[in-house]
Amino acid sequence: MPGKKYLAVKKLVDPKKIYTPEEAMELIKKTSTTKFDASVEVHVRIGIDASKSDEQIRTVVVLPSGSGQTKRVAAFVTSAREDEAKKAGADIVGGEDLIAQIAQTSKIDFDVAVATPDMMAKLAKVAKILGPKGLMPNPKTDTVGPNVTKMITELKGGKVTIKNDDAGNVHGIIGKVSFAADALALNLKAFMDTLKRAKPAKSKGIFIQKIFVTSSMGPSIKVQIS
Repeated sequence: MPGKKYLAVKKLVDPKKIYTPEEAMELIKKTSTTKFDASVEVHVRIGIDASKSDEQIRTVVVLPSGSGQTKRVAAFVTSAREDEAKKAGADIVGGEDLIAQIAQTSKIDFDVAVATPDMMAKLAKVAKILGPKGLMPNPKTDTVGPNVTKMITELKGGKVTIKNDDAGNVHGIIGKVSFAADALALNLKAFMDTLKRAKPAKSKGIFIQKIFVTSSMGPSIKVQIS
């Protein structure tokens, strides 16, 4: 059952109103009920048939104001590029030795992984371990490529993945309550612009159907569709 604090701040949100992004972000800051710096979430209902493979959404966006999240990045590279990956900020760096370790222990101590193209065949050995957790490097999410420094720097700086769930919804974190309202609005715009560009060619009808934002454990706020 919702607590008194939640019920009090929920009264600040007009359930009949659709807020501008700027209004919504100001309200997010007023309705956060946690003692910690809560994440700001966006939830979007999109017009796709999530059961069809050619209507899946999977892309990435670099949030201009950062995500506020600290991600542990693993870099699967050859020994010749390990120093480059470490200097770029990777938390875990390795090649076949790291792959063998994961294959033996199934232990994963990172939030996201990047790899150079020449490591992908070797990573097939642990695809059944990384894949179900969404940690397998993938060209669609810019986590496979020759530019190791760029991939790691962007992930550390605010790159997030945008993908749909089985019900045809998209969820994402676009910052922290401590961010300025205009910085959060800028992140929301970048998120939505990227999502609109990712509309599948086979998707029919209205693509962006509903947008809601909320802080962790805070009330939901409906946002205008621009």
